[in-house]
Amino acid sequence: MRTMEVLVTGGSGFFGGVLKRRLLKEGYAVTNIDLVRDEDAGAEALTSVQGDIRDAGILAALFAEHNFTAVFHCAAMLAHDVKDQNLLWTSNVDGTRLVAQAAITAGVRKMVNISSNCLWAEGFGRPVTEADEPAPVELYGKSKLQAERELEALCRQHPEFRVVSLRCPTIIDSGRLGLLAILFEFIQDGKKVWVVGDGSNRYQFIYAQDLATACLLCLTYEKSNIFHIGSDSVPSMRGMYESVIRAAGSASRVASLPRGPAIAMMRLAHHLKISPLGPYHYRMIAESFVFDTQRIRKELGWTPTLTNEEMMLRAFSYYSGNRKAIHARTDVSAHSKAAPMGVIRLLKWLS
Repeated sequence: MRTMEVLVTGGSGFFGGVLKRRLLKEGYAVTNIDLVRDEDAGAEALTSVQGDIRDAGILAALFAEHNFTAVFHCAAMLAHDVKDQNLLWTSNVDGTRLVAQAAITAGVRKMVNISSNCLWAEGFGRPVTEADEPAPVELYGKSKLQAERELEALCRQHPEFRVVSLRCPTIIDSGRLGLLAILFEFIQDGKKVWVVGDGSNRYQFIYAQDLATACLLCLTYEKSNIFHIGSDSVPSMRGMYESVIRAAGSASRVASLPRGPAIAMMRLAHHLKISPLGPYHYRMIAESFVFDTQRIRKELGWTPTLTNEEMMLRAFSYYSGNRKAIHARTDVSAHSKAAPMGVIRLLKWLS
C-alpha cells in the first residue's frame, strides 16, 4: 500500500514538531515547510523545506512534487516574538490563504488548521462554545480569526475542500517553553510564584499529544467544522502552581499581587515595551477561560488524557534538566526557547 503523504506547515516549531514526529511514527511521509531550520531534517520519510508560506512559488512547487492527502497548518507568528506587525498579519492571514489555495489547486481536499483561544480576551464564567462569537483584542487573535474566515470563504467557493479548525488553549508538553520558561525559572530558583488576585481563576491547557491525536482523527472526518479542544478537570492557577512546586521539591511559594494595580502595571510595561506580556495576557491573567469540548468528543470521539498539572510537570522537568542549553538557543521557534523576561526580572529580584 502506498504511503500517504501530508504537508505540515510550521513543523520546525513546538507543536508542529510534535505533530510531524507523530505522523512519521504513524507511517506517514511528511513534508515540513518552515522559516526555521528543521532539527529533524534527514529523518526517514521526512522532507524538510526552509521557506516562507507566503511564497506562492515555493508552495506550487511543493504541491507539484508531492501527492499530499492532507495539509496540517500549524505555522503562525506569535505577538511576543515578532516586532513587525505586518509580518505577523501577512504570515498568519495571507500565508493561511495561500496554503489553502495551493492545496485546492492541487486537488487536496483536507486541511486541518490550528487556531487559538486568543479569539477571546475575557472570562465567560462558563465553558466557551463554538457558538460564542469571537472578540479578539490584539493582533495575534485578530489574525487567527481572519485566517479562519479566509478558510471559510474558500470552503464556500470550493465545497469539495474540507477544513477543520481546532481552537486550542496553550499547548503544553515536554519541551514547551516560551513564556512558561519564566515561570519555570522562578520555581527552579525557589522564588515566589505570583498570581494576580487570589489565584482562584481556572485556565485550560491542552496536552500536545492529545492535540496531535485530534489532528489524526480529522483525517477521516468528512466535513468542515470548528472544534474547541482542551483538558478536563481544570484546576485553579494557584492550585496548579502549588502542585508543580511540590512535585519539583522547590522552596517556592505562591503569592498574590493585588489585581487592579498589577494589571495597570502590566499595561504600562507593555506600552513601554519592557515586558514580554501583551494585551491578551494582562486581560486574561486573573480571568478564567475553559472551552466546552462536547462537540469534538461527539463528532470525533476524542478525549483528553492529561490534566493541566501532569502536562505542566512534564514541561517543568524538561526545563530543569536542560536549562543551560535552553537559554543558549537562538535559531528556534518562539515556543522552543525561553522568552526574554524584560521587567519581570525585577520582580524575580524582589521575590
